[in-house]
Amino acid sequence: MTPAVQAAKKAKVKHRLLSYEHDPKAESYGLEAAELLGLPAAQVFKTLLALVDEQPVVAMVPVAHQLDLKFLAKAHGGKKAVMCPPDKAQRLTGYVLGGISPLGQKKRLPLYLDSSAEALDEIYMSAGRRGLEIAMAPEDLLGLTGGKMVSLVRD
Repeated sequence: MTPAVQAAKKAKVKHRLLSYEHDPKAESYGLEAAELLGLPAAQVFKTLLALVDEQPVVAMVPVAHQLDLKFLAKAHGGKKAVMCPPDKAQRLTGYVLGGISPLGQKKRLPLYLDSSAEALDEIYMSAGRRGLEIAMAPEDLLGLTGGKMVSLVRD
């Protein structure tokens, strides 16, 4: 059981786990999850780490979209956002790339969830390892993480 799953269970949040056989050659972890689980890409969110004015933050956007770093910087009240180097993202969260979950991270970081999640009853995200997804209501995710819903992708 991953720290992400433990966090959801401990909080008694309604959730579901879905697993699939991860292909090490997959180019996009999120799109692979959506495809192999038969889920709409708009409902599967990737967990990204960025640095806003050098402070680490978590951004979650649908797997078929790209994070707009200017939107993230503005949401966090900063001037400039850049993607966090992969090794630093892994150290900060305790998870490997492709398995970074917004739940159960080593240290709680500010979290921003793309506003497209507002229209969804349930979203899917990594449950802490490649090949394992956790589904829950966006409101529950925000409640567990203290996150905010903001626009993070260009329409």
